[in-house]
Amino acid sequence: MTDRPPDSPASRQASRQPTWTADQALEQLYAAHWRSLVRLSVLLVRDQGVAEEVVQDAFVAVHGRWGRLRDPGRALAYLRQTVVNRSRSALRHRAVVERHAARRTPPPEEPGADQAALVSDRRAAVLDALRALPQRQREVLALRYYLDLSEAEISDTLGISRGAVKSHASRGAATLRTLLEEQL
Repeated sequence: MTDRPPDSPASRQASRQPTWTADQALEQLYAAHWRSLVRLSVLLVRDQGVAEEVVQDAFVAVHGRWGRLRDPGRALAYLRQTVVNRSRSALRHRAVVERHAARRTPPPEEPGADQAALVSDRRAAVLDALRALPQRQREVLALRYYLDLSEAEISDTLGISRGAVKSHASRGAATLRTLLEEQL
């Protein structure tokens, strides 16, 4: 026997929402959003292999926390935020490795795993200019122009105000424009 009457708004809402398991929900999210999340991470870390690992780890993390999600309908936003945060961590790790590697003899350079995606010179120039931006501006521009998220969605993903999103987007676009004019 339940505490709520069968015709209450809470019982109607509960009957309308599908009760998916973590496996079912993440299967759907994976099929629909894997590529765009990898591309987002590639824009941030600029390495296809690392980006794929970041996204895979994000899916594993969301799966492990599925039961604690307050609103499973926001799982995609949570995944995006996890991808951005894990991309930041990958960049921090890369910086530490590079600092320590500088003390040793550098290994011979090999082409990166993302070379196939960066075939054209123009795309490489854009990515270089994007990489030169401060981290927050780069994240805002990637979310805005690659994933076409609204200011509100970017604000939720990065945990900053809408005003900060506008400011970072404006400054980042202006700097990007200047950098690309110098290169091209």
